[in-house]
Amino acid sequence: MAANSSFDISTGADLQEVDNAVNQAIKEITGRYDFKGTHCTIEFDRDEATIALLADDEMRMEALLDVVQLRLIKRGVPVKNLKVGDPIIGTMQTVRRVITLTQGIPVEDAKKIQKAIKEGGFKKVTSTIQGDELRVTSPSRDELQAVMAFLRGQDFEIELKFGNYRG
Repeated sequence: MAANSSFDISTGADLQEVDNAVNQAIKEITGRYDFKGTHCTIEFDRDEATIALLADDEMRMEALLDVVQLRLIKRGVPVKNLKVGDPIIGTMQTVRRVITLTQGIPVEDAKKIQKAIKEGGFKKVTSTIQGDELRVTSPSRDELQAVMAFLRGQDFEIELKFGNYRG
């Protein structure tokens, strides 16, 4: 019997790149003229995988959000994995917003991916949820390549990474 080949599907951002992007954004807003004399802050919580933004008003919040997103894009952080929270208006018209980074595939999305693989009509392909990843196995390497191509063409609202390929 032929051995099964497999690969893992995961998602997530490199937290060091996020940290670098946040530091670049902080550096940019301290030098920008439209942020002079304001109390705008950006804080990155590595353990929670969140970025907290605080601005003086809604206009500056939008500018702050644009700067952070631009820096994240330039550092190669997948923007699909960002969940931007609603603005929270506090005292003195300050605005707070939290950006959450998706680390690992949520169970609901993993089930959607599994369902898509099953409905894709791939013979002898199985997928199992393993924590915050999916493992896809098949005796045929060509089928696995077809599954990867199929999943790249789908939109699951998260960036999918294919790795740990075992043939």
